[in-house]
Amino acid sequence: MTHEDADTLADRAAQRIEADILAGALAPDSRLGIAETAARYGVGATPLREALSRLAARGLVNAIGKRGFRVQSISRQDLADIVRIRSVLEREAIRLSLLAGDGAWEGAIVGALHQLKRYIAENPKGFGEGEPAFDALHKRFHGSLLAACGSPRLIAACARLYDEAYRYRRLMMAAFTNPGEFVKSHEILAEAAIERATERAQALAEAHIASTLALVYPEAASPDA
Repeated sequence: MTHEDADTLADRAAQRIEADILAGALAPDSRLGIAETAARYGVGATPLREALSRLAARGLVNAIGKRGFRVQSISRQDLADIVRIRSVLEREAIRLSLLAGDGAWEGAIVGALHQLKRYIAENPKGFGEGEPAFDALHKRFHGSLLAACGSPRLIAACARLYDEAYRYRRLMMAAFTNPGEFVKSHEILAEAAIERATERAQALAEAHIASTLALVYPEAASPDA
């Protein structure tokens, strides 16, 4: 097997394992033994270890020495950390994006919002994290707000943190029964961005990010509590 073949196998395995982690098919803190996991995904031990190492670098898997790997656990502390760092990065990304954004950027925001709203209108009882079409449209909208910031690394970091919060958003969205409220929260974000209301857009984005923590762990809503 060539290095390229092994790399491709590792990449495919990482994608499949990530999908199962995010979908809940692999439960938080569950053990990912090399032999069992290799058999489950039909891949050899070497590309599997590479795949799991890549997921560990992204915070989705924990390496436990010679005992293998475990799916990253979920906790209020973990979510609070995601919220804190994501808020810092997105505030800066929004600031830069509002400074540099042009008509095409505005159009992309409007288009992403329209598609998200249309999907929800057509699926009022089926929207939420875990629905592939909704997931893609939701992420596209939030990404569109930051797209003009001019920093590929900042965009990538924000996208990674968005993905790391996915399992928590699934818990939040499971109890989200008001499509109108959800749509409105995204409309006001889009309006603030297009109007170049930087401080308002930053505050709205920060509150939007923190809402996951407040809804999943209502007993202690503050990231610093």
